[in-house]
Amino acid sequence: MPRRRTTSSSSSTASSAPRNRTPQPVRVRRRSFGDFVKAFLAFVVLLVLVVGVPVALASQIGWPFPDGAPGLDWLQREITVHTFLSILTVVVWLAWAQFTACVLVEVKAAASGVGVPGRVPGSGPSQLLARQLVAALLLVGATAASLTPGLSQLGQSLEGNQQPSVAAAQQTPGLFAQQQEQAAATAGALAEQAGQAGQAAARADGGASAAHGDTKYYRIQPPEGRHHDSLWEVTERHLGDGRRYKEIFELNKDRVQPDGSRLSEASLIRPGWIMEMPGDARGGELVEMPDAAPDVSEQVQQQISDYARSGDHAQGSGGGDAKVSLPEQRPAPANPVTPATPVPGAGQEHATPAAGQAEDSFGLPEALLAAPLLAAGLLGALGRRRRQAMWQSALGAVGGRRGMEPPTPTGDAQDVQDALLVGADPEGVRLLDRSLRGLAASLAAESRPLPVVYAAWMSGNGDLHLQLAQPAGKPPAPWQQGQDQTFWMLARSDAEGYEEAETAAPYPGLVSLGTMDDSRLLLNLEAVPGIVSLSGTETDRAAVFASVAAELATNGWSDRMTITLVGFGDDLTPLAPNRIRHLDGFEALLETMSAETRQRRGALGAAGHDSVLTGRTGPAQHTRWAPHLVLLAAQPSDEEAFQLAELAADAGRLGIGYLVGTGGTDLPGAAWEMEITGEGRLLAPLLGLELEAQSLPVAQQRAVVELFTDADPGSGPGSGPGSGPEGGPRRAANTPPFLVDVSEQGRPAVYARLVGSYEIIGLDAPDGERSALLHEALALLLLHREGVHPRVLSSALWPRGVTADVRDALLERLRAWLGTDPDGTPRLATDAAGRLTLAGSVVSDLDVLRSLYYEATQGRGVDSRQVRGRLLTDALVLVRGPLLADRPEGRYRWLTHEIVDAQLPLLVADTGLALCGFHLEKNRAEKAIEALNAALRTAPADERLWHELLRATHTTGAPDRLRALAADLVDRSGARGVPPRTEALLDELLPTWREGVAAAG
Repeated sequence: MPRRRTTSSSSSTASSAPRNRTPQPVRVRRRSFGDFVKAFLAFVVLLVLVVGVPVALASQIGWPFPDGAPGLDWLQREITVHTFLSILTVVVWLAWAQFTACVLVEVKAAASGVGVPGRVPGSGPSQLLARQLVAALLLVGATAASLTPGLSQLGQSLEGNQQPSVAAAQQTPGLFAQQQEQAAATAGALAEQAGQAGQAAARADGGASAAHGDTKYYRIQPPEGRHHDSLWEVTERHLGDGRRYKEIFELNKDRVQPDGSRLSEASLIRPGWIMEMPGDARGGELVEMPDAAPDVSEQVQQQISDYARSGDHAQGSGGGDAKVSLPEQRPAPANPVTPATPVPGAGQEHATPAAGQAEDSFGLPEALLAAPLLAAGLLGALGRRRRQAMWQSALGAVGGRRGMEPPTPTGDAQDVQDALLVGADPEGVRLLDRSLRGLAASLAAESRPLPVVYAAWMSGNGDLHLQLAQPAGKPPAPWQQGQDQTFWMLARSDAEGYEEAETAAPYPGLVSLGTMDDSRLLLNLEAVPGIVSLSGTETDRAAVFASVAAELATNGWSDRMTITLVGFGDDLTPLAPNRIRHLDGFEALLETMSAETRQRRGALGAAGHDSVLTGRTGPAQHTRWAPHLVLLAAQPSDEEAFQLAELAADAGRLGIGYLVGTGGTDLPGAAWEMEITGEGRLLAPLLGLELEAQSLPVAQQRAVVELFTDADPGSGPGSGPGSGPEGGPRRAANTPPFLVDVSEQGRPAVYARLVGSYEIIGLDAPDGERSALLHEALALLLLHREGVHPRVLSSALWPRGVTADVRDALLERLRAWLGTDPDGTPRLATDAAGRLTLAGSVVSDLDVLRSLYYEATQGRGVDSRQVRGRLLTDALVLVRGPLLADRPEGRYRWLTHEIVDAQLPLLVADTGLALCGFHLEKNRAEKAIEALNAALRTAPADERLWHELLRATHTTGAPDRLRALAADLVDRSGARGVPPRTEALLDELLPTWREGVAAAG
C-alpha cells in the first residue's frame, strides 16, 4: 500500500521531477563544442594527476619505498628539512593512490551503467573530483547518460548525492488488487520524515537540469533466478536513491501496459512493463528514443510509442490506489426462514443469527457479543484450562487437591463469561480451520504451492472467500473462483463436507479486524509486506491491540505461533503462556527480532524455500515455519521506526508480521495504514476499508484475564503449599455450588436423572412439540445452579439465533411446566442480576451425587465411619452411565462449552477411590474391587482407579488373577503402551508381568 504523502513531500516532488502525463516529442541532446572542450580539459587533468604526478615524483624525488629495512638508529637522527620533505612526499604518494582508486571506481561504474558507484573509504572530495572529470571526459561518449550530474554540481557534498539505501527490495506479492499476478514488494519509504529536507535539497539542485531533461523509458527486466526487478531497485540504479520510487509510480500508475494490465500499486511490477522515468534518470538501460535505439526490437519500440500516448489516461484517472473488494454474495435461498416467523420446535435453531444479535444485550459486553471467532477461541481455551486444572488437581500435580469445582465467576468476569457463551461461534471456527487445511492438502496433492493470501472474508451466509495477492490459477475442488482471479470461494455447504486433514495450518496469521456489510474481514498479518500501522487515541488502539492479541493467542485455525507484545499495560500471558511473551521495550524487541530474522533467512536458504508457505506444504511441513507476530502498542520514535522498518523489509517472506501503534497518521516505514476512531470505526482509505472494528476494551480485557487466572491450576483458594487434602482452606474450594438435603426429609418436588438416560420425576410430560426444547432448557439450568443469563439460554437452544419473543414464550412455558412450590414460590425465578435460577425443590441426580460425596468426605462422614460408607455407597449407586446418555443428535451442542463431561468422571473416580479405601481399612478386598470396577465403567481412563485395582487385587493373594488384570491393562493401553507410573507399579507388584505379556503376544 502506498503510504500517505505529506504536503511538503508532494510539492517537492512535483516541483523537482517532471510528470510527462501528456504525449511530448522526444528530443535528442546533440553534443556541443563546449562538451568537447570540457572532455579535452578533463582528459588533460586526468592525465596530469594520474600519470604526471607519479612520474614527476619518481624522477625528481624518488620512490616512497626504502631500499632496505631501516635500523633503530634512525630514531636518534636529527630532524632536518629533508625529513619533512620525505614525509610530505609519502603523503603526496598516498593522495595520488587514493585519487587513482577513485578514478578506477568511477570508470568501472560508468562503463557498467551504474549511476551510484561504490565509495572509496575516506575519499570525500577526491572521489567527487574524479567523478566529475570522468563524466566530462565521457560526455561525448555513448555511456555519458549513465553518469552523475555534470561539473556545475562540483560544489555539492558527496554525501548529499549518495544517500545509502535504507532497506533491500523484497520479493513479496502486492496488495489486494484484482489483477495482481506477480509481486516485487519494496521496503517502502523508510525514513521519509527524517530525510525529507535533505532529499528535497538534493533534488532542487538538479531540478533545473531535470526540467530540461529528455523523456526516458525503462522496460522491466525478466527475473534472474529468484530475483525479480522492483521499482526500488530501478530507482536505486537510475535515480541514485531508492526512496524516490514514488516519482516513477506517480508517472505510471493506472496507465495501460503492453499486457493490458495497469500499475495500481508501487510494489507490483511485472516483466515486460514499461516505466516512464523522471528527466534526471541516468543509466545505459534507459531508452530515450526508441526509433534511434538499435538494440531495441521494433516490437518494443512500438510498445514504448503506444505507452507514451497513454499519458493522458494516467493524468485523468482519479484512482489508482488498491482497494479491498468485498466478495460477491451468493443469492439468498428461495424461501428463507425469517426471524419474525420461526419454525417451532426443533427447526428453530436455523433462525438467522442477526435476530439474536439485534436484541437487547441485557448488560453483557457488546464487544464480545460481536466477535464470534474471538469469543469461540477464548471459550475453548478457557475450557481446556479448566479441564487441565481439574486433572492436575486430581493427580496431585499442583501443591495439593484444589477440588473439581472451578471457581464461580462474579461481577465483570461473570458478564464476560456469559458474553463468550452467547457470542461464540465454534462451528464457524471449525469450518474455517477445516476449509484452510483442506485447501492446503488439495494443493499439496496436486504439487501446487500455497498462494499468498492477504485476507479472508466470512460472509453472512457462511461462505468463505480468500483474497489472493495474485492470481494462482484454478482453485482445487470444491473451491471455486470468485468475482475475479484473485478470489477463491468455498460455499458453506461444501465446507461442511470437509473431513479432518492431516496437514499443517496454512494461514495461522489470519486475525479478525471487524465487519463490513455483514462480512467479517480476517487480515493475514503474517503476509503483509512490511509494517501495518494503527493510529488513533491510546485507549482505542489498546482495545484493538488486545483483541488481535487475544484472538491470535487462542484461535482454532493455528497450530502454533509466537506473539511478542511490547508496550501493553496489562499482561495477557495467562491467555496462552506457550504463545505469548512480553518484552520490556524497543531495545529488547530489536535485539530479539534481529536474531529471529537472521535465523529465518538462513533456515529458508538452507531448506531451499522461497517463503514460509513453501515449507508448510509437502512432506516436510517444518514446524519452524510457524508465524512470529509482533504487536508494538507503544509508538516508536522515528529512529526506532526506521530500524523496525529495515527488519520488516523481508518480513512477509519470513512469516513475521508487525502491527505498530502510532498517535499520528504517518509512521515511517509503514506499508499499510489503518486508523481506529472514537466511534469504533476502523478506517484504511488507501485499502478501501471502513469496518466496524473488533475490539476488547480494557474492562473486558481484565475480566478475561481474571477468568484464565482463576482457572489456572496453581491459583485459587487452598493452592498454597501448607494445605493438605483435608485441610480447612481446601474445603471452600471443594464445596459444590449447590448442596442437597440428603436426609429423608429432603425429598425434592422435581427430580431429574442426568447421569445416564434423561428422566424427570414429579412433572407431567409436556406437549410433544415443545418437549425437546423444555427438557434441554431444564438440563442447562440444572447444570448451572448459580444462574443462567437469558441470552445464554437462547444461544444454547438456538445456536444460529432467535428472536426475543420466541425465547420469552419458551420461558413462560418452562415456568408453567415447572409450576410453584406449596408456598406459592415459582420454581423458575429471576435473580437481581437478571439470571434465571431454579428453586431448591428442583434437583438432579448430579446434585445429589456431589452432595453425597461432600458429606462423606468433608461433612458428617468425617466423624462417622458408618455414615461415610453408607453415603459413598449411595453415591456410587446413582451412577448409571455418561451424562445425558440418550440425548438426541443435534441437540445439547452447548455441552461442548462445558467441563461437566470432565467433572463427572473425576467425581465418580474419587467416589470409587474413597469407597475402596473405606473397605480396605477392614481388609475387604473384594468389596474394594467391586467399588473400583463400578467407577471404571464411567471413568475407564482414570489411571488412579487402575492403580488401586492392582493393589486391591494384589492383596487377595491370587497371582493368576493379578496376571490376568495386568494383561487386560496392557491390552487396553494399545499401541501407546503402559503409562510409566503403571509400569513401575506392575514391576513392584508383579515382577514377571512382562513375561506373561510376551507369551500372550
